[in-house]
Amino acid sequence: MMKRRAFLGSTLSALTLGAPKAQSATATTQNAVDSTRFEPLVWPITTRLPEGVRSFVGHADTVLDVIGRVGAPASLVIFTEGNHLMVLSSNDIVGAFPSWAKSQPQYANLDLTNVILVTLPQPILVQMIRTGAVALGNLSLEVSRTSGFYPDIFMGYPEPLRQLHQMGVVEPQARFFCRNRGVALLVRKGNPLGIRGLADVIHAGTSVALPDAGDVRAKCLAAAEALLGKPAADALVAAEVNFRGRLGIMHRDLPEMVARGYADVAFTWYHLVSHWAQIFPNHFEFVAVPGAEPFFTQIALARVNNPLRSGATKAFDEFFFGRAKDVYPRYEFAPMNDNEFGVSLALG
Repeated sequence: MMKRRAFLGSTLSALTLGAPKAQSATATTQNAVDSTRFEPLVWPITTRLPEGVRSFVGHADTVLDVIGRVGAPASLVIFTEGNHLMVLSSNDIVGAFPSWAKSQPQYANLDLTNVILVTLPQPILVQMIRTGAVALGNLSLEVSRTSGFYPDIFMGYPEPLRQLHQMGVVEPQARFFCRNRGVALLVRKGNPLGIRGLADVIHAGTSVALPDAGDVRAKCLAAAEALLGKPAADALVAAEVNFRGRLGIMHRDLPEMVARGYADVAFTWYHLVSHWAQIFPNHFEFVAVPGAEPFFTQIALARVNNPLRSGATKAFDEFFFGRAKDVYPRYEFAPMNDNEFGVSLALG
């Protein structure tokens, strides 16, 4: 059942007791918080369109997790876990790849004008490959070698990669390239409940947005149990809320729940919470969870068997592993040492 809560009692008390000058300042702050409290999010667009091309950017007809020009010949197609999209789609990685390739004699003739990223959750990506399609509202996209909308590279956690290997999709070896920093809390701007840590979530009677499935949900619950005990982890699940229209895309759904007031707090990966607080500073604040760093996961890169764009696949693999170790920590991922970065993961 969906819950909406408005936390005005303590704010009104403070306004009543404060001096007129303090009242004015507090009211201004409160109005700024209220103005964004229940607004849906308008996500920033990562692509640059040619002049004159009509773009739909808002609360409908906005496709955020398929990046590139579907229908035009693809230069490279990467299917990837969406929680590191802010790094992969940045000017540090995909934005820098074409110019790097041009500087390398063996890759200088590659056409890299249309790198396509699909940044949906891994179970959805596996299902897309298995069923050969995905529907975005009324639009269906064929996912096949014939259409060309088919991955050359797949990035993900070990278990989905193993599934893909069993399906004959990817090579038997993958390589790790990033490790996150555990989990953290996302709260509304102004932090109206005064949440300073995980214990505050359990004891404040808050409504909580949790990842719906997968590794991140398991890590959140494991962190709660390890740091606060099993009853607290059970209380966290009991406080979980949902909302109609949830997509099952955690990196979109959770901030939307907090922004619209369905939930008071969201609990998920550290780097995602940091990213949301940075791109939506009028909506959110970041709250760390001390002791949660050990509850991390790693993402690995696997090359598809017989990729459609073998030259670009080879070029990106070389480019990516030449810079990911330095780039990912800039986006709040954990630094990896030489014994971690690039380590092989056997999928067979």
